[in-house]
Amino acid sequence: MLKNVLAFACLLLFSGVLYAQTAEELVEQALQQEKQMKESAALALYKDALKVQPDNIQALTGASELCSREGYRQKDTDEKIRNYDDAKNYADQALKLAPENADANYVMAVAMGRKAMIAGAKEKVAASKEVKKYAELAIKFNPSCAKAYHVLGKWNYEVANLNTFEKAAAKMLFGGLPEGSLSSAINNYEKCRKLDPFIVVNYLELARAYLENDEQAKAIEILKKAVSLRSVIQDDADTKSQCKKMLEGLE
Repeated sequence: MLKNVLAFACLLLFSGVLYAQTAEELVEQALQQEKQMKESAALALYKDALKVQPDNIQALTGASELCSREGYRQKDTDEKIRNYDDAKNYADQALKLAPENADANYVMAVAMGRKAMIAGAKEKVAASKEVKKYAELAIKFNPSCAKAYHVLGKWNYEVANLNTFEKAAAKMLFGGLPEGSLSSAINNYEKCRKLDPFIVVNYLELARAYLENDEQAKAIEILKKAVSLRSVIQDDADTKSQCKKMLEGLE
């Protein structure tokens, strides 16, 4: 009985501490956890911030982006989808509150793009136009949004490499898709690199685009730079490992 009373008292104390903190304080703690590449802890803090202030845009966009990253790391498809759905839901809430917020548009582009990559041809094509729309809106509202340029680069790369069935689905459903090209993908990735030279995954995707464009020397240069970068997010170590493996195969 005494143990139960003590446990209940601890729970009340914890709840009091949680709600004594402002949403802004919890978001700041989440950002610090992200800097330490402790993304699970950061996501939990963003969720705590939303319990205090459900309309906190920074918490919504932060939670959305981390859910997309968590989904990408999952091996199980159902777990991937669950995380991507969570990411989209947070982005939806942010966009309803602030439709002209660049980060809200960016995280929506990411969530939809991630889910599209594991979807069937029709679903992939259906999401494609939306990914482009939200990435371009993010850039419109913040021309310095490096990550949105990366998403747009990925969009161009994927559209340029649609298979015959996917192209047929695009034509049947939408009368086709906006034009996507390898040269546009490279330009977008390079713009991202100029705005933020520390996004490691951008180097990996840029190297792939250069290789497909028969520019091996540039791909090698990009990969060498990538492996020398410091890790900024949790996935960077794995991304640099992929860059190193690709580089070894080229040299």
